[in-house]
Amino acid sequence: MKKKTIFFRKSADRLVRIASGLAVAVAVAVMFWIIFTVFRHGSAALKPSFFINPSKPYGIPDGGIANALIGTVFITFGAAVLATPPALLGGICLSEYKEFRRFNATLRFAANVMMGMPSVIVGLFVYTSVVVPTGNFSGLAGSIALAIIMFPVIMRTTEDMLGMVPYALRESALALGLTRTRTTVQIVCRSARKGLLTGILLALSRVSGETAPLLFTALFADRWPWGYFNQPTANLPVLITEYSTNSPFAEMHRAGWGAALVVTVLVLAINVATRIIFREKKHGH
Repeated sequence: MKKKTIFFRKSADRLVRIASGLAVAVAVAVMFWIIFTVFRHGSAALKPSFFINPSKPYGIPDGGIANALIGTVFITFGAAVLATPPALLGGICLSEYKEFRRFNATLRFAANVMMGMPSVIVGLFVYTSVVVPTGNFSGLAGSIALAIIMFPVIMRTTEDMLGMVPYALRESALALGLTRTRTTVQIVCRSARKGLLTGILLALSRVSGETAPLLFTALFADRWPWGYFNQPTANLPVLITEYSTNSPFAEMHRAGWGAALVVTVLVLAINVATRIIFREKKHGH
């Protein structure tokens, strides 16, 4: 009886190991397949003029992605500026002020709902609440849409990272006479600063390739994005969509693949940086 039990346990363990290995292999293979496909189609477009010239209307050669790249930086940076402060405050409230149970439960539930909400719904919401009243598509509207997507990611990561700080640090600071606010800001948040940065980078990675919200808010324009606050603003995700699906010209198809390769590299770089920072944080503790 014992031998049969041991045999079944070993067999089950072996099956789980094999299934896990196959799942990892499939996930890695799909990832490399996507990267290889994007690189194969997009590498031909990568030349200096591609990064220097702005995009141009359909049929005009020698277009680039300079304006879309700058516009993406403006929109993403604006989203980070709008989302990070309230998200950090929300995460601090969830982690450090547990006595506000009803408020925290509502906030946590809202964050969970927002994390599962399709990005196109966020785009429609900002379109009706910002674009329609102002009468303008704009990069700022795109930043607001991306900020809504970033907010729950940063807040929940902040809560988790602050929860990893040993409670003894809080007790020591309070015993030395520091107020609760100073303890939270100067001791707890400082100890978890790499984790907080990780949350911000994760949120940036989450929104870097979002297209649907920007189609309803920032739209696109073949000009430099200096009208960020009140004009349609060029950005890479919408450029990829327009060039890859709506243009009949092969040169623009190549430019779309090249822009997709740039976005892929940027997202991979953010994810690698996040892994490095989080690993250093774990080793530091």
